Amino acid sequence: MGKRLLLLATLFLAALAPARDKPENWLQVTSPHFVVITNSNEKQARHVADQFERMRAVFQKLFPRVQVDSGVPIIVLAIKDEKDFRALEPPEYLAKGQLKLGGLFLRGADKNYVLMRLDAEGDHPYAVVYHEYTHLLLSKADWMPLWMNEGLAEYYQNTDIREKEVNLGQPSAENLALLRQNSLLPLPLLFNVDSKSQYYHEENKGSIFYGESWALMHYLEQKDFRDKTHCLTEYSDLLAKNVDAVTAAVQAFGDLKQLQSSLQGYVRQGSFQYLKMETVTEVDDSAFQARPLGPPEAEAVRADFLAYNGRLADARALLDHVLQEDQGNVAAHETMGFLEFRQGHIDEARKWYGQAVQLDSHSYLAQYYFAAMSMNGSIAPEDEARVENSLRAAIKLNPSFAPSYNALAMFLGMRHRNLDEARMMALNAVQLEPENLSYRLNIASVLMEMERGKDAVAVVRNAMHLAKSEEETAQAQNFLQRAEDYAQWQERDRQFSARVKADATSGVTTDGVNVTRPDFHQETAPSGPHQFLVGVLKNVRCETPTMNLKVVSGIRTLDLHSGNYYKIEYSSLGVKISTNLNPCADLEGRPAKVEYVESADKNAAAWVVGIEIHK
Repeated sequence: MGKRLLLLATLFLAALAPARDKPENWLQVTSPHFVVITNSNEKQARHVADQFERMRAVFQKLFPRVQVDSGVPIIVLAIKDEKDFRALEPPEYLAKGQLKLGGLFLRGADKNYVLMRLDAEGDHPYAVVYHEYTHLLLSKADWMPLWMNEGLAEYYQNTDIREKEVNLGQPSAENLALLRQNSLLPLPLLFNVDSKSQYYHEENKGSIFYGESWALMHYLEQKDFRDKTHCLTEYSDLLAKNVDAVTAAVQAFGDLKQLQSSLQGYVRQGSFQYLKMETVTEVDDSAFQARPLGPPEAEAVRADFLAYNGRLADARALLDHVLQEDQGNVAAHETMGFLEFRQGHIDEARKWYGQAVQLDSHSYLAQYYFAAMSMNGSIAPEDEARVENSLRAAIKLNPSFAPSYNALAMFLGMRHRNLDEARMMALNAVQLEPENLSYRLNIASVLMEMERGKDAVAVVRNAMHLAKSEEETAQAQNFLQRAEDYAQWQERDRQFSARVKADATSGVTTDGVNVTRPDFHQETAPSGPHQFLVGVLKNVRCETPTMNLKVVSGIRTLDLHSGNYYKIEYSSLGVKISTNLNPCADLEGRPAKVEYVESADKNAAAWVVGIEIHK
């Protein structure tokens, strides 16, 4: 995420009129890759769609190896004036003296929003939009170091798209002023900055990091163009082959001390060039489709944007009005589900999404979220087929939406069936979103269900670099420890089996030592509805690899069992857990939420599937 949008996750505002005294005329223009919704006129809407299609074409030529189309829609809200724009923009920009935005880019897991003012002023009013659009396009390039990702976003944010040409890499006065007043970071340090680095998170150092990343990218782009070289391409190729960032830089750019000296001189020069390129393709606007939006439909779109922007009260007020006017509005039901989910009301969220599915079974988001909400709670046996069918419908309706594949993999994996298909579903999710750490861990989880411990370890080790926070790092390390323990147990069991097989008839190994084999067999997990219980873990007892424990919740005590505690999904809520968590020693007395499956035998313990440790 770019530095200008870091606060978008926690936005709240109090006042927005649920409906206007005089309804505005809204319309939608759909182009091959964008949806433009505006309260202006069709001519301007078509112009905006044309500009975004040209921008996409530019990036497609600039990054031929990058998939420029994501699996989720990009919705452009083109607002005619400042007054209507301020009714939607983040509240921190509404205070007196704050910078006036011309546009912003809001990324979500299931859709991307662009908010822009049609009357925006300034040389580059949509710099934030282009910056974040660049990040969106580069999000699947998991091999790309942070400096390059941010440098490219800073470089292309000043893009100027005209009728017959595109201007790229116009200089940033803000970055130049900053770099001229501060010392540059040593290039080896710059190349190794990652999402956990202080140079990325601390405001002052972060600014220098952004500025120097821009300057180096600008210098290298101009140098390649002037000298007719391909150093940046060579650097990218080396990175894609897992060459580390510093070694790749030396091979592609030459001596780093000389490069540092050249960069220092570059930021202090008096003038800067930028690239001009002819428009890559003529956009055929005859393929654009325009249609008017009725007031309830337009309000539902604005409410959805407000919900994704964190303005929950404002979104709910608009949605209440929409549903009064149009009880069958599918979009309003979906957004109501999203609001309830954000507030932790899972059952309510599931209800709204379920109603959206019934109203329009062709909404892949409604299908996905109904299933996802259902998987967050107990699923009755008679509902499991409906949940699975919704996930399969979501995949069919939008084969490019990664979360549906991941959810289906989890659904099958937790039920210990169709594990080959579960693995393929998880792989599809990773292919669509290779930078997503949780998808990689889900592959490892399925592999452990398939009793492929070594493969699970390899997957987690290869995914460690994708962790973008301390929490994700701890999650990955904890999972790796569990996978390694499981793989080691499998190897010990294999060696034991080999020794027993050496003399199957006498029960004596070749070294003459009597051997009694412990019960290492993998029990068959019961099938049935997944239940949840919050309480305190007691009487945790292990005999590798089995575990037995109790959950005490008020006056209720639930006996739990696992045939292989390495396969239990461990997580935490509001508390950090050790990266070398030992379930047999560290769970006793801990508050937790457990996920379990009841046994068909009423006298047998329930089968524990997951343990979420609480404060």
